[in-house]
Amino acid sequence: MSDHDERPLLAGVAGWPILHSRSPVLFDHWFRVTGIAGRYVPLAIRPERFAEVYGVLPHAGFRGINVTIPHKLEALRLADEATEAARAIGAANMIRFDPAGRILADNTDAYGFIENLRQGAPGWMPASGPALVLGAGGAARAILHGLLAAGVPQIRLANRSQDKAEALADAFGPRVTCVPWSARSDAVNGATLIVNATSLGMSGKPALDISLAAAPAGAVVNDIVYVPLETPLLAQARARGLRAVDGLGMLLHQARPAFRAWFGVDPVVDAALRRACLPDAA
Repeated sequence: MSDHDERPLLAGVAGWPILHSRSPVLFDHWFRVTGIAGRYVPLAIRPERFAEVYGVLPHAGFRGINVTIPHKLEALRLADEATEAARAIGAANMIRFDPAGRILADNTDAYGFIENLRQGAPGWMPASGPALVLGAGGAARAILHGLLAAGVPQIRLANRSQDKAEALADAFGPRVTCVPWSARSDAVNGATLIVNATSLGMSGKPALDISLAAAPAGAVVNDIVYVPLETPLLAQARARGLRAVDGLGMLLHQARPAFRAWFGVDPVVDAALRRACLPDAA
């Protein structure tokens, strides 16, 4: 970022809908803690108007934006430049506008996922054994990218739609193998990391129906759902003495590279930030 950058300390989050987003609360907390006089605003943009608005934001004083559903694919497609992570995941969640108005796309979801695991399960070793990932949507793509880059030797992928799982496995190569959804509890056997990347267990959704009985001692169980914070999957993990990591930290950590890129300060993810960002229904 230029030392002579005269743009305001302005960023935001684009989605449709957007008022549920915790990101403004998160950034407001960091502004208070760091003393940066920034502003972070929700941008409710209808899908059919996204390209139009996206092209204007670099010239309206914005340093960058986060992007959420349903705009992540389009944000990448329309960018002038993209990181390797954004291209590999096939979506962008963090956009930086340079002073000349160029649109630079990144994806920090994989980073946020791995950092949350490292913070929530200290000592977790990616190379310690296979991982089981449940789900084949956008979150699963980011998680697969993060796990493979971290050095997980094998990933077992299970999804309710087998076709989607097979397509994802093909995209990420031979270290990802599909297991039938009906065999998901059997696939727990020997997995040192178990990740729910579906919406099952979220408030208003059915619980994820899986048995952790075959999980090895010391396995880490992570649920990317954070409303509620303690999902049935995590409750089952704790009852079995396994290490449980909730999904809120992924949201918090994925925002760190954005804050650093836009405002020049690397913020801290700590207990005070978690308290500030806890959803009311958690």
